[in-house]
Amino acid sequence: MTRDARRKIWIRRAAIFCLLAYSGCLLYWMFLGFGRTVRHDLPMRYNLVPLRTVWYYLSAGGGPSLAARLVNLLGNVAVFVPFGMLVPLATGRLLSPIRLAVLFIPCIAALEILQMVLRVGSFDVDDILLNLLGVWTGFGLLRLYGITRIRRL
Repeated sequence: MTRDARRKIWIRRAAIFCLLAYSGCLLYWMFLGFGRTVRHDLPMRYNLVPLRTVWYYLSAGGGPSLAARLVNLLGNVAVFVPFGMLVPLATGRLLSPIRLAVLFIPCIAALEILQMVLRVGSFDVDDILLNLLGVWTGFGLLRLYGITRIRRL
């Protein structure tokens, strides 16, 4: 086996390990972390209007503090950046942004629905958009740093 082949296998295995570990952390954060509690006494909460929550957080009106707004908006982007980098490395293929969207939108939507149904959060279409922006940001960073052909790693 050549040195390049061993390197490629090592990178893929490391990416798969990181992807699994990070996915486990994300599931913990989404369903148990940050003091989340099940609230069966409250109705299921959801937002189906794109950019409603984003606009609410960006508007100058009252409500959450600036820190809470930044955590919600930037946090929903930042937490998915690793996926945009790790999935192409783990699969050995540099997917297009559209293929990443086709892969991630159903997964993110399922997590959002589970948060709502389990009453540990809400379903928000804006979270899906912000999470996808994070995936695309990670993908862009991967490409920015010159990894344009994963198969040649």
